[in-house]
Amino acid sequence: MASIPVVEEDYGAGEEGGKGIIRVILADTQAIFRAGLRKIFALEDDIRVVGQAETQAQALSAVKKFSADVLIFESALAPNPVEAVADLMRQSSEIKIVVVTPGSDEDLTLELFRRGAHGIVSREVEPELLVDCLRKVAAGQTWLDSQGIHWVMEAYRNQNSRPSGARPKVQLTPKETLIVSCVTQGMKNKEIAIRVGTTEQVVKNYLRKVYDKLGVADRLELALYCLNHHVIDSSKLPAVPAAPSNGNAAAAAAGASAGSSSNLGSAPATANPSGTTESTS
Repeated sequence: MASIPVVEEDYGAGEEGGKGIIRVILADTQAIFRAGLRKIFALEDDIRVVGQAETQAQALSAVKKFSADVLIFESALAPNPVEAVADLMRQSSEIKIVVVTPGSDEDLTLELFRRGAHGIVSREVEPELLVDCLRKVAAGQTWLDSQGIHWVMEAYRNQNSRPSGARPKVQLTPKETLIVSCVTQGMKNKEIAIRVGTTEQVVKNYLRKVYDKLGVADRLELALYCLNHHVIDSSKLPAVPAAPSNGNAAAAAAGASAGSSSNLGSAPATANPSGTTESTS
């Protein structure tokens, strides 16, 4: 039997112009789970469900159709949830994705985190923790439980313990160095473009070249590599071009705290280590 489309706009999406409201899309295979979340969120003044989906295709359609802040995405919706998350983020660089997993899975957690998932929760998560997760993620933070934090820290330690000669010493250009510095501060491609006075596409092109030079696959590996090999020396960074007069640079700088992986160790046991939050492909 064909799947019944459930992508639909919910009530209250435009309440008070959306000011202070966290707009959420629910993408889950089980209608009863979606209904339960709707009841939970209905009790919160600052959370509104604006769309629903029961398949990966519908989730993609909902992301394109609705203006939402957070997508709650069940990993079982896709045969490859890591690629699905990356694809969803390519479709909407603004939306933040919280992935619901069936249980603890180290490999899946690390891959989702590397590819830009903003939050990872178990299907058995307590309602109050899920609400807290949504608020933290909507505010630009990253949410992992204590087990997830442990896995990420172990991945960092393993990366840091590799012999220094495992990868060849490379020389970055001044522009590459500046862009990499912005990445290690947790800035998104759009923010970096404003900071260095170029376009988002040019930033992506530079990052791909840097990945190839350093032999890393993504932003998390790049940040870990830079920490391990002391690639960035703040005393030798090139000058930053003058900021645009429209105020966008200030907004970008304010958002820069949303995530260097070096801040992970200071995160509370169940809360929000900062992390890399955008796919570059």
